[in-house]
Amino acid sequence: MTQVANVLYTGRTHTTGGREGASRSSDGRLDVKLSSPGTAGSGTNPEQLFAAGWSACFEGAMGLAARKMKVALPADTAIDAEVDLCNVDGDYFLQARLNVSLPGLDNDVAKALTEAAHQTCPYSKATRGNIDVVINLV
Repeated sequence: MTQVANVLYTGRTHTTGGREGASRSSDGRLDVKLSSPGTAGSGTNPEQLFAAGWSACFEGAMGLAARKMKVALPADTAIDAEVDLCNVDGDYFLQARLNVSLPGLDNDVAKALTEAAHQTCPYSKATRGNIDVVINLV
């Protein structure tokens, strides 16, 4: 028997024009122009949006892990996310790196936090086994 999920939130957007279009959330908080990566367009692109969402979610997951471990995240915790749009012989795919800065934390503790976050972050779960992901402590 399948267990019914307790949906905590549903993000809704309306997108027109694809990579050269626009996207707007149902509540109006997100309203962005889109443009293809590397073009002179004035908008953002899906890879940047994905990188921003994933890094924010991952930092939240590290916060949960830190509370369980009874460790305080440094105030200047930061994540530089890099999402690559790749092409091999006409086949498009993504790969990513999360460069995590946890200044002042012992390296073993920082590593444990990132590993725990990678197991619980919904974005990490969604990408697991689907794209190459590297998590770097910087």
